[in-house]
Amino acid sequence: MKDIIEQEINAHINVAEQMHGLSDDIAKISSICIDSIRSGGKVLIFGNGGSAADAQHIAAELVGRYKSERKGLPAVALTTDTSALTSIGNDFGFDQIFQRQVEALAKPEDVVIGISTSGNSLNVVSALRLSKKMGCKIIGLSGNDGGDMNTICDVNIVVPASDTPRIQEMHILIGHTLCQLIEKSLT
Repeated sequence: MKDIIEQEINAHINVAEQMHGLSDDIAKISSICIDSIRSGGKVLIFGNGGSAADAQHIAAELVGRYKSERKGLPAVALTTDTSALTSIGNDFGFDQIFQRQVEALAKPEDVVIGISTSGNSLNVVSALRLSKKMGCKIIGLSGNDGGDMNTICDVNIVVPASDTPRIQEMHILIGHTLCQLIEKSLT
């Protein structure tokens, strides 16, 4: 049991040490979000499974607070409305669950963040494509080789790993860092 624990910790540390190489991209996505919020835009964020949980976590940190007392910041996780998700999934298909919400909610001054450990999740990719057509800034959080999100996103942060748990751990690190930078700039 202890061996497995040590392996997991070491695997996390190994990927975390490689994150220094992504500092410039994390700064870029922070600036994009800050500029959007300052101009009256909002952050729309989504993903599937663990990435859905990460989307909700990041949106909650922005709307609530990360570390500082401040006014709420405009962020919406498109993963939380079960009525919308199930009706869109039933009527249009699972691949449309985020695209339909983007169509209804996004404005050109908004930032849309898609999270997919593979970078290829069809429902995430299709929503990002529509967001781009609508004039939104597009941010991706992915892993592996970045997948289809590489060709769509203004900035796609590709975690240097192929193991889904390690990618997800780094996505939340990126999300927390993003929240810290936004909070510091807007308070």
